[in-house]
Amino acid sequence: MKKNKTTHVMSSILLVVFSVLFLVLCGRFLYIQGTGEVSGVSLGTWADKQRTSTYEIEAKRGTIYDRNGMTLAYDRATYRLQAIVDESYSDNLEEPQHVTDPQQTAEKLAPLLNIEVEEMVKTMNEGIAEGQFQVEFGTKGRDLSQGTKEKIEALKLPGIQFQEESIRYYPNGQFASRVIGLAQKNEDSKISGVTGIELEMDELLSGEKGKVSYQRDKYSTKLLDPKEVMDEPDNGDNVYLTIDQKIQTFLEDAMSQVAEQYKPERMSAIVMDPKTGQVLAMANRPSYNPNDIGDVSNWYNDSISNPFEPGSTMKIFTLASAIAEGVWNPNDVYKSGTYSVQGGSISDWNTGWGTISYLEGIQRSSNVGAAKLAYEKIGPERFLEYLNAFDFDQKANIDLPGEVAGQILYRYSIEKVTTAFGQGTTVTPIQLMKAATSVANDGKMMKPYVISKIVDPNSNKVVQETKPEVVSEPITADTAKKVRDILETVITSENGTGKVYKLNDYTVAGKTGTAQIPGPDGKYLTGEENYVFSFLGMAPKEDPELMMYVSVKQPTLSKNESGSEPVSFIFKNVMENSLHYLNIKPDQEDNGNISTVEVPNLTNQSVASATDQLSKLGFKVSTIGNGQTVTGVYPQAGVTALPNERVLLLTDQPTVPDMKGWSVRDVLKFSSLTGMKVDTMGTGFAIKQSIQKDTPIKSDGYLVVEFAPPSYVKEAEESSPSPETTE
Repeated sequence: MKKNKTTHVMSSILLVVFSVLFLVLCGRFLYIQGTGEVSGVSLGTWADKQRTSTYEIEAKRGTIYDRNGMTLAYDRATYRLQAIVDESYSDNLEEPQHVTDPQQTAEKLAPLLNIEVEEMVKTMNEGIAEGQFQVEFGTKGRDLSQGTKEKIEALKLPGIQFQEESIRYYPNGQFASRVIGLAQKNEDSKISGVTGIELEMDELLSGEKGKVSYQRDKYSTKLLDPKEVMDEPDNGDNVYLTIDQKIQTFLEDAMSQVAEQYKPERMSAIVMDPKTGQVLAMANRPSYNPNDIGDVSNWYNDSISNPFEPGSTMKIFTLASAIAEGVWNPNDVYKSGTYSVQGGSISDWNTGWGTISYLEGIQRSSNVGAAKLAYEKIGPERFLEYLNAFDFDQKANIDLPGEVAGQILYRYSIEKVTTAFGQGTTVTPIQLMKAATSVANDGKMMKPYVISKIVDPNSNKVVQETKPEVVSEPITADTAKKVRDILETVITSENGTGKVYKLNDYTVAGKTGTAQIPGPDGKYLTGEENYVFSFLGMAPKEDPELMMYVSVKQPTLSKNESGSEPVSFIFKNVMENSLHYLNIKPDQEDNGNISTVEVPNLTNQSVASATDQLSKLGFKVSTIGNGQTVTGVYPQAGVTALPNERVLLLTDQPTVPDMKGWSVRDVLKFSSLTGMKVDTMGTGFAIKQSIQKDTPIKSDGYLVVEFAPPSYVKEAEESSPSPETTE
């Protein structure tokens, strides 16, 4: 009886416990049903989240253009290959949507992706074994071109899909790579600027991402009513540079030829409009191709980031200071050779001139003459004020990242002397160019810049525009003119060190430089090649339209060559061609050199007659098309051109010519004449083109031409001569 009583009591307790638990659970269910929440989380929201897919839409990165609208950098579509290996993805479908035969799929794909068949089979089989929905094939399955994608699609392999992505593409290769810079994908697969304009304008170029969300099933397939929500991306702004593609091309070509022939340690060059401060071209060697980085030995833009002792180009500003201070007398004489001050002495590069005038000292690039001007006539403290007025104590503030200012070394007497001829004190090429705008621009010193404007890609409205800015006026217009007149004699005088910089059609004012290079032990290097050879010149002298600085460090010279030869090759080629391209009227008609020839009016004439006339004038002639009548000519009628320059004749039946052996400049002429958009890759001379010769020209067509250095072209021509017969 006692046992039965205990059993009844325990049963009652358990009944009560279970009843309470039941009531609690029922209450909880009723609460959840009534409120739709669990632990403060809305079940409806949670369920929507579980069946909703959300992904970001990348904003299109802004395009970078040159001043004339030629594309320099843009987002290029590429594709990532994916293989679906989940068999259930093909449920209830007539055609399989997954990889049914990994071996056969791999055998067809491997040759197109340059992957081993066994490696692809292994990847797919491992994905199947691990229950994965899809697999990818590493870097070789990414960044596929449109052409490769189309070849794979033509195979009609089940389960093979593509995801579109973007990479940053630079159609001209190493062209202005230090200015344009580099943008690459970061860890989040977002394209971000690393150097140059890509870095400087990264925020504006990047834009804002968009977002898409929709409801889907377990296979990520949209439901019939997906409740799709889309936030459109805000694409990045477009950036227009002051860089002129044609002038930059002249510069790249000349520097590539010098790099190949002289193999210098480094080179820098800048072409600027001194009236505005616009940088029309800027290049350095060594350089790199942003489409194929490889090993980059120097990431810095030496034109703005590498302060060095400039040498005698600094005498431009010593001369300007003396004239401005009223202590310059060209006919005063001094004893050249050596000059001593407290703490040391300096010497001329030639100690045998004896007593000469200060004018002859500038022409001969006398260190002693410059030192005496600064130390005795101007005075060291007053000269320092001029150096500061030319902004040598600060950055040029160009709109590029990574600028480093030089340093005025001016503590001891010997430093105050050596600064006058560019030794000890350091500057960058852009600092020199900024200061020299005051000489070229009648005393007004201009701030250099490379960003012309920012444009909204949707409205095409200019949202930001750079205007020319006068920083200061360190000298007067009269002083500037006197400096240019004297610097012209550096080129024209019998004693001048700059005779090799004389142009055919334009007067030049400029100054040579031969700067010593400090060694690791603090002593200057010795030997004929261990210098930075340079030149800063402007033309036409009376009213300069262009100004250019070139420096070549440690070129390999043959027995009878001087360091000025590689420098003058770059300067003369770029300046002469650029001034003609800008239609600047020649101011030097008879200088004993090759004169230019005016292109006659040939429109509506027969091709045979036009070709004969141009050939007699000394031009190379290339005919665009198979027609019998000339409908256009480039350079245009009335424009002066150099003998042996290529003239293009457009006929009434225009077709694409064989451009093998053409220069980049010739190809750009073709673009201007026909209206066909052209992208160039590399520098040197044409070796390949994307459209075959004799293909009819379409004004909205798109042509890509690949270039290579002269030696490569020469080898190619020897093995396969060009069929061009009109040259």
